[in-house]
Amino acid sequence: MNALFHTPAVAALRRDLSLALRAAAHHGLGEGICNHFSVALPGQDGLFLLNPRGLMWEEVQADDIVLVDAQGSRLAGRHDVEPTAMFIHAAIHRIAGKQCVLHTHMPYATALTLTDARAPDTTLSQNSMRYHGRLAIDAQYNGLALDAAEGERIAHAMGTADIAFLGNHGVVVCAQRIDYAYDDLYFLERACQAQVLAHASGRPLMPASPGMAAKVAEQMQSERLQATLFFEALRRRLG
Repeated sequence: MNALFHTPAVAALRRDLSLALRAAAHHGLGEGICNHFSVALPGQDGLFLLNPRGLMWEEVQADDIVLVDAQGSRLAGRHDVEPTAMFIHAAIHRIAGKQCVLHTHMPYATALTLTDARAPDTTLSQNSMRYHGRLAIDAQYNGLALDAAEGERIAHAMGTADIAFLGNHGVVVCAQRIDYAYDDLYFLERACQAQVLAHASGRPLMPASPGMAAKVAEQMQSERLQATLFFEALRRRLG
């Protein structure tokens, strides 16, 4: 597996995954040494790259990324694997068929998982409208995901959605590419931040129509060049 780990394609994925982690730290989306990002290896059934246990996201480099299998066995890399990362990510990759899986407890999105709505209103801000029709809500909090059954329950609750709001917990953002997933993660937090701040004003909120929200979501999904340019700008900024 060490030979696979060092192929040019996998090395590029390790670089991109570590960049996404450092970018998330730069944008205040991390939480200590907790939470996890992963990306499945194309054509390698059940194998995925994952951030290591015990490192701050801001310090993660490509050589720190770990290769694991669906059972959580470390196949390559010098760091340990955090158990809940393995159970949640292995299940979402396998059951929901997602290529890139980003799980965070980022502040504003997590704040909304504590409310009775559990998720943002996707008819409010332009940023929130990009997620209209793309969210799933898992309102059942079962404690830490310390077994395969809990990871599978979360994956089934996610279904075909790109993004899951986990009640009393955090969020999962998925995409077929790391740059797309990170773009969605960043702007999701911005949308949640705007909603929390608007609520704090005490003034009535003024949503757009569901039809307009659906139109904006389609516009955003039809052309993702902006996501790639954003990720490349982060590469220039963060190395």
